[in-house]
Parts: sequence; structure tokens; C-alpha cells
Amino acid sequence: MIDEAKPVLRRDPVMERLLERHDPYSEPDWSEYERLCISIINQQLSTASATAVRGRVFEVLDDEITPERVLAADEEALLAAGLSGMKLEYLQNAARAFQKRDFSREGLADHTNEEVMEALTEIRGVGEWTARMYLLFVLERPDVLPLGDLAVRRSIEQLYGNGTELTRAEMREIAEAWRPYRSVATLYLWAEYESAD
Repeated sequence: MIDEAKPVLRRDPVMERLLERHDPYSEPDWSEYERLCISIINQQLSTASATAVRGRVFEVLDDEITPERVLAADEEALLAAGLSGMKLEYLQNAARAFQKRDFSREGLADHTNEEVMEALTEIRGVGEWTARMYLLFVLERPDVLPLGDLAVRRSIEQLYGNGTELTRAEMREIAEAWRPYRSVATLYLWAEYESAD
């Protein structure tokens, strides 16, 4: 997908510079449920805090991140690892949903992005941001623009607005040039954001 996207993204001079300057942001090959858990853990936490909590939670689970393991885990140990009571409930809700329905790449292959978003956000604790992360990283849909993500918004503002605040409508307008590969553009926005830290 990245190679297919490059000719389209290069039409935007700002994005062309990012393509020259960075490798696209990438993640380990997590399972579908594991990636959803990571998104839930990451909600409203800084990158450093989220990474620390995730490490401790995964340790409690012996790095076996499955619905069955989460539902069987010692709740007190997960709370002591840094999960809030609400996030623990969200992980358990997601576990039960995964036991009832096939949320794998194959299981959702025939569903539109909107249908996937609707199915995922029915799980209490999974909001739009988390569902978009799932579309982007798990299902690898090519045209996802997660404007609910602070790093994406900050990158767009730095690169296209000289650091001044832009509305989401303005950001969507800028991103029109990246269609149908807004997911790939997002990977480069993250790479730029992380390099500026």
C-alpha cells in the first residue's frame, strides 16, 4: 500500500518532503484483539505513560493477550499494573465482544469502514479514535484520517499552518490531496511528530 500511495502523496510538496525525510511509522505485528487492547490502554495517556502501563499489563497477562486470558486474569493485579477500573472494564467488554463476533481482517473484509466503526463503537469503551486506529493498523484500510489523534492534528498544524491552530474542516480539506491514501499520509505525519520530540 505504501508504494502505491507514494506517487499520489508526492503531488503534495509538504508530504513529498516527509516521504524523503522519514520511513513511515510502523508497529509490531500484534493480533487483532491485542491491538484493540493497546488502543484502549493508550486512550488519554501520553505515549510514555501508555507504554509503561501497557508493559506492566502485558506482564500480568504473561504476554498472552487473548480475550480468554484477559477475562481470567486477576483484576487486582491488572489495576495494580496501572489500569483504571474503567479501562479494565473496557478490556473485558472488548474480550466478550471478540468471543461473540469475528473482528479479524477476514471477518470484516466485506464491511465498509463505516460498518466497522459502527460495530466497534457498540463495544462500551471503544470510541471513534480507537475504532479508527483499528481500521488503520489492524484492517490496514488505505483511506483513514484519524483527526481525533492529537499527534496527527499537531503535525498538520506544524506542517501546513506554521503551528497555528486549524479547524478539523481545514485539516480535512488539506487531506483531500492525499485521497485515497490518507492512512499512509497519517503514518508519515506520525513519523514527523515523533522525530520532533
